[in-house]
Amino acid sequence: MAGCDSPGLVSLVLLEHTLQQPKSWLLSHSEYKLTPQQRNALQESTQHYLQGTPLPYILGTWEFFGRSFIVTPDVLIPRPETEILVELALEHTRALQSPLVVDVGTGSGCIAISLAAAQDTATVLGVDLSLRALQIARRNAQRWDQSRVHFLQADLLSPSPVKFDLICANLPYIPTQALAGLSVSRWEPQLALDGGATGLESIHRLLAQAQSRLSPNSVILLEIESTHGTDALDAAQEFFPHARHRLVRDLAGHNRILEIHTADAGNPQDGALNNG
Repeated sequence: MAGCDSPGLVSLVLLEHTLQQPKSWLLSHSEYKLTPQQRNALQESTQHYLQGTPLPYILGTWEFFGRSFIVTPDVLIPRPETEILVELALEHTRALQSPLVVDVGTGSGCIAISLAAAQDTATVLGVDLSLRALQIARRNAQRWDQSRVHFLQADLLSPSPVKFDLICANLPYIPTQALAGLSVSRWEPQLALDGGATGLESIHRLLAQAQSRLSPNSVILLEIESTHGTDALDAAQEFFPHARHRLVRDLAGHNRILEIHTADAGNPQDGALNNG
């Protein structure tokens, strides 16, 4: 595939998808001849890829935290960086007996379902404004038999009077003006990408709502754009001045997660710049 960094790998993945056979089978059946229907399907998938359609949308599924999730253009494609948020969430919830968790902007449900699957005493609520996204999330919950994950159509936390032990979110964080110049805006849902003029508008709104929706000893975990670290910490200080805040870096060394611990009320800003 011309213009592809790993044309052989992508071709193999598309062939796996077309034949519904694992790579090991393909490599051991090199003499296999495609049927006309299979050849047409492979050509169609290849054409979509060459036109720029993201591979996960062609395949219809994508891996996240050790599981395969259904994805369509109605939901954001799960990224490896978001797995850090899940790992941090599990560190907190495993210390609790029956934690109540909310995943705001759940999309495909990959965060909520991964948390519930790894923490079998947790009850998880996935919230999203998009009804189509919630339909995908419910399919993924059924796919992984996660009946402790519940879904709600809502604008952030606005209708919920419940107090949570953990609030986590991967909200839209790309500034509107910057979004138009990114290829991702052509394929993935604008609702999951557009963070308003500053890129932090949804995060500010969520933090404002979270002030009255947290249990004692609770944690907020928010994925952020790497250049928003200082502004994100400022927002945490504004809405939770007596909590402990820090930025957690991803494997590339970029600021990726804003972490707020309300239990540390006696140590305002203790560790606020402690990047993990």
